[in-house]
Amino acid sequence: MARIRLENISKSFGQHTAVEDLDIDVADGEFFVLLGPTGAGKTTTLRMIAGLEKPTTGRVHINEADVSAWGPAERDVALVLQQYSLYPRLTVRDNLSFPLRSRVRNMSEADIEKRLDYASKTLRITHLLDRKTDRLSGGEMQRVSIGRAIVREPQVFLMDEPLSALDAKLREALRSELKDLQMRLGATFIFVTHDQVEAMTMGDRIAVMNKGRIAQVGRPQDVYSNPRNTFVAGFVGSPAINLLPGRIVGNGAVMAPSFQLPLAGPAASEGAYTFGIRPEDVSVESGAPVEARVHDIENHGIEKIVTMRVGEHLLRAAIPARTTVALEDQIRFSWNPNKVMLFDATTGVNLRHQAA
Repeated sequence: MARIRLENISKSFGQHTAVEDLDIDVADGEFFVLLGPTGAGKTTTLRMIAGLEKPTTGRVHINEADVSAWGPAERDVALVLQQYSLYPRLTVRDNLSFPLRSRVRNMSEADIEKRLDYASKTLRITHLLDRKTDRLSGGEMQRVSIGRAIVREPQVFLMDEPLSALDAKLREALRSELKDLQMRLGATFIFVTHDQVEAMTMGDRIAVMNKGRIAQVGRPQDVYSNPRNTFVAGFVGSPAINLLPGRIVGNGAVMAPSFQLPLAGPAASEGAYTFGIRPEDVSVESGAPVEARVHDIENHGIEKIVTMRVGEHLLRAAIPARTTVALEDQIRFSWNPNKVMLFDATTGVNLRHQAA
């Protein structure tokens, strides 16, 4: 397969800079995820790797070869899009075999059939081979689209939000299947998504992008537990992290006169900060130091996400599903002081971030 390396890549469209000074190194056989909101530059980055866009500055390397001036066909990559890009009047078999019948490949029918058989069995679409693609469901069409990439046996699989048009249950099933497929193929996957659940469950590493730049690169759990700044902390994690403005006074965090909680770890100077705490690290229990009112309740089946109101502050807590609470109930809570993240109130930088 292939190692992908982007070196000081930038891309501008007129006055708009879509990607700026990007350095990414994707290992051979890695499932690498580009994660970020709409407009972060993820798709532009993927298109530059595919050869569909040329960098304004910088270089693209595939297996140490500088491919910046190469066309898409020369790079031997397969692109899977959100739109399935299948031929509706052709059967699944014909759609799968289409990229193999070019004069450039000059493959025998036996070799084509061998690849079709492998791809269809891998994706469990053998029973669909003689069906026209306009009679397939969304999940079946996406499997065929991925199968058309597999039969080419490319160096790299590039996937641009391939699951976003599917319903939630099918998306969950295909997430597992795609990760399993990548591991069985031993292939290099670069996967673009704005869905942090996809990134966390599928990626060996993720690169969080914001406004054309890399905010942080790392293993999913490292990015989750050790975010570089408030953007990464707020974007990665569901339910979202609590980010609370306040001050350090003595050894505690003070958000309001009636909202004070202890801190742990190295002492920080007194002053204004943003405190970050994940909902699972907030405990609702009688006798806890802070009183709040229940503002909202989300029942997630295995747990409830309770939004609490303390004066002008709102924060979320993940509590067991069996816990009985109602709107406007008066409850008490605390946090795990060892899990509190400390961010600069002006720059948003995590003052306790540990470089990987």
